[in-house]
Amino acid sequence: MSPAAVPAVPTTTTTTTAAAAAPAAIARAVLLGRAAVAATAAAAGLLLVDDWWRVLAVLATVAGATVVSVSLLTRWPGLVRHPWPALTADLAVAVAVLLLSRGGMAFFCWVAGSAALGGALLGRRAGLLWTVQVGLGFVAAGSVLRANDPPPDVAAFIAAFPMVALLAGLGAAAATTALRRHLDLAVEVIGAAQRSAAASERARLARELHDSVAKTLRGVSFAALALPSSLRRHPALAEQLAGTVSRGAEAAAREARQLLEGLRIDPLDRGFADTVRATGHAWADRAGIPVTVDAAPVEPSVEVRYELVRILAEALQNVERHADARHVHIRARVVAGAVAGARLELLVQDDGCGFVPRDLTALQAGGHLGIVGMAERARAVGGSLRVSAVPHGGTALVATVPLTAR
Repeated sequence: MSPAAVPAVPTTTTTTTAAAAAPAAIARAVLLGRAAVAATAAAAGLLLVDDWWRVLAVLATVAGATVVSVSLLTRWPGLVRHPWPALTADLAVAVAVLLLSRGGMAFFCWVAGSAALGGALLGRRAGLLWTVQVGLGFVAAGSVLRANDPPPDVAAFIAAFPMVALLAGLGAAAATTALRRHLDLAVEVIGAAQRSAAASERARLARELHDSVAKTLRGVSFAALALPSSLRRHPALAEQLAGTVSRGAEAAAREARQLLEGLRIDPLDRGFADTVRATGHAWADRAGIPVTVDAAPVEPSVEVRYELVRILAEALQNVERHADARHVHIRARVVAGAVAGARLELLVQDDGCGFVPRDLTALQAGGHLGIVGMAERARAVGGSLRVSAVPHGGTALVATVPLTAR
């Protein structure tokens, strides 16, 4: 039997998605910001011009183009991989805003947003687009200056304003590049964590199978090999060996079932504190014994949390079988270690008849393997197990382990 396969991390797909997410996020922000600024500039024109219908037409054009663009980008974010059709349509809308506003401030705001959109989708490759947009801005600025003959300081502002489009485009390109690098780094970190968790899980499964099912099956195999010769020479011994094979097969099946149950009670997509609470409450519902759970929000390593959850499940089974308890208290908390730093402590305390073992070796010799197994699990991750009597009756089992397995 081999350890269960753990799905590989889809690195290529995740990286591709992250590469598209950065320009899509910046582009969506640019579209909404441009609409707000351009609409505000156009609405201000209602106070300055007599042909208000042109202002309303500009507002309608800005609102309509923004709604369509944001809707398409939200529904199909992969459109950012083929940006030229969208940018061409956006440039056409800019010309429409120019004609409707007659070179008003709404047009300059729209063009600056268009340049930023090109920077988000194309990066520095949007140079040609920026040249067209800046040139269109200078044409509009020249037309406004010739028609209105403003004061020199206002004229200088209008003449310089088209360069804002270039600055907006460069800024959006830089922001998109920074966001893409951040997302790539996040994907890399998450992938490394998943690969580490998968490797730890495979190692743990291999250890569990080796220490339980594999050893049992090896004993069954030895007994089965001795059967043919024993059948001919020692029928009584053969009968004993057959019983050994039968019991060994049952033990292997039981150990495999326990391993699978351990995997089910500790889903890694749920926090350790939630797992402790769920395990305690599920046992309380089944056993009919009230439980209080106090679990701190801490996340130990995969190996540590697995062993602690198995210790918790075994301790609760012992309470159900032997303690005759009326109430159980479960506590998981971080405690300061005198030498090795912070450690995780799991307490299972009942108010039953009480049981304090004096020697784990004697327990093992007597066939009481529950506490022995729990102690071995704690030692496997560098921890320890302590069982003590509670005043006025009951037993307290405390497993103390490092937050990361050694």
